[in-house]
Amino acid sequence: MAKTVLTPQSEDFPRWYQDVVAKAELADNGPVRGTMVIRPYGYAIWERIQAEMDRRIKAAGAENVYFPLLIPESHLRREAEHVEGFSPELAVVTEAGGQRLEEPVVIRPTSETVFGEYMARWVQSYRDLPLRLNQWANVVRWELRPRLFLRTSEFLWQEGHTAHASSADAAAFARRIHADVYRAVLEEVLAIPVLAGLKTDAERFAGATATLTCEGMMRDGKALQLATSHELGQNFARAFDITYTDAHGSAELCWTTSWGSSTRMVGGLIMVHGDDAGLRLPPQVAPVQVVVVAVKDAPAVAEAVERLRRELVADGTRVRADDRTGVGLGRRLTDWELKGVPVRLEVGPRDLAEGVVSLVRRDRREREPVGLDGAAAAATEALGVVQRALYDDAAGLLAGRTVDVDDVDAAIDVARDGFARLPWASCGAEGERRLNAAGVSIRCLTTDDGAVPDDVDAPDLVAIAGRAY
Repeated sequence: MAKTVLTPQSEDFPRWYQDVVAKAELADNGPVRGTMVIRPYGYAIWERIQAEMDRRIKAAGAENVYFPLLIPESHLRREAEHVEGFSPELAVVTEAGGQRLEEPVVIRPTSETVFGEYMARWVQSYRDLPLRLNQWANVVRWELRPRLFLRTSEFLWQEGHTAHASSADAAAFARRIHADVYRAVLEEVLAIPVLAGLKTDAERFAGATATLTCEGMMRDGKALQLATSHELGQNFARAFDITYTDAHGSAELCWTTSWGSSTRMVGGLIMVHGDDAGLRLPPQVAPVQVVVVAVKDAPAVAEAVERLRRELVADGTRVRADDRTGVGLGRRLTDWELKGVPVRLEVGPRDLAEGVVSLVRRDRREREPVGLDGAAAAATEALGVVQRALYDDAAGLLAGRTVDVDDVDAAIDVARDGFARLPWASCGAEGERRLNAAGVSIRCLTTDDGAVPDDVDAPDLVAIAGRAY
């Protein structure tokens, strides 16, 4: 049924992606080129991600704040490398209230500079440190080739900003966010296995001394950067005079970090797990975990559907009852498969006569009969199975399409279909430029056993190369 609704992945993966976003009712193009309207179902997925992320950010010790959308242009220019990195993407307001502004203001592309201004005001003594702040907001980066969720001119995100008394404390916190927030949410909630490592000097965030990244492999073998955490050294502290008085009365510069993730995670979720029938949502992030479908309009069916709905609600399951028997069953099942609901219970009069209903896991699309009395418990148990199965499927794809190579030429060849692992020593900055010229980038640097290295100059590093969104 649904296979006729979507362009097959093997035929045109980008078109398949656009079809899913539209037909699963996730988002639509906004009225200004490059902007996005997130529809209720898509926003419900983002809310689940946001809640899981926010809980972990607070557990790490950060507090939520809100800063203005508009930033004086002079703020950005106080950190030269930062403004240079963002200049091509800036949206600038030059006129307001019918008058030309004395100083242009920038619609925030990120907020290191405005956070830096206020951190300098709020930090006086070592007793004020560490200062750990996070905001949920929208940002604007003027995209030349927009794509819903992946690259839009305006998108939703969280951005964290911290100030510390030492380089070691700042680095440790950036790495804690990277591991305990970003990697944990991606792998444990979104069931997306990631490669975690450091960006090369050429790829790191503008103004940072080190950038940590979580890279996922999509079903077409391309990479998607899903979250980043930056060690900013004292660059922004120096530009904004973020200083503190230590225990001995000496004035010292702070060490700062920033870190962010966005609605791009929704795009990654689609492309990691989706199939030719639509979304396949991990239960932990699915707005609807179980849908109970009435096959026909009959009193016994309606009674059983309501009974199962109540039992599932009592178990804490996010459930929807579909009793729209005036709509064809095939169309309804196609819609639920498009939306990726992890588990479906189908209730029909023939099955009920035998005391059973049909349970369908979205990841396998196979029906199995379960007793009516134990159907709610079986559906709840299946949610954990689906969560693990989706992760294992994505991990198998990542492992199967990551190939060890010895040189840049081989890496370019492998990157047509997946990731190449090659010794960083055999690549280096010159090899990275050759890869870039061929449309391939170094996604991250790791140790040989896949851990995040201490720095990009550590010995025996492995470079992960691939084509990216």
